[in-house]
Amino acid sequence: MPSERTEVQVRPGVEGDLEALTDLYNHYVRETPITFDTAMFSPEERRPWLLSHPEDGSHRLMVAVDADSQEILGYATSSPYRPKPAYGTSVETTVYVAPRAGRRGIGTLLYKALFSASTTSAPTTR
Repeated sequence: MPSERTEVQVRPGVEGDLEALTDLYNHYVRETPITFDTAMFSPEERRPWLLSHPEDGSHRLMVAVDADSQEILGYATSSPYRPKPAYGTSVETTVYVAPRAGRRGIGTLLYKALFSASTTSAPTTR
């Protein structure tokens, strides 16, 4: 059942989001097979992942938050697709939405923001 509607803001992810982002990712590790991970992560283990998505870098992290509470409702990332040079302009994109925030268009908002941010950096193939 969709949760109560609130205003949603999308912004780049920051280090202060690390714990909430890790909790959200761990939900999907624990409850689904979609991450292909079999063990949950600590925030410290996820820090290198977070730092690999700087606001002005070629790979981005966009976070959707409740405008009032600033609670994280989801996130989207772009990451390298493959390490081989010919894939240098290709990216893999991922979106995770908090279970209580589903079916509200948050994934769509995140992808739009991610693709918009990505077009301001190096050219990519999606």
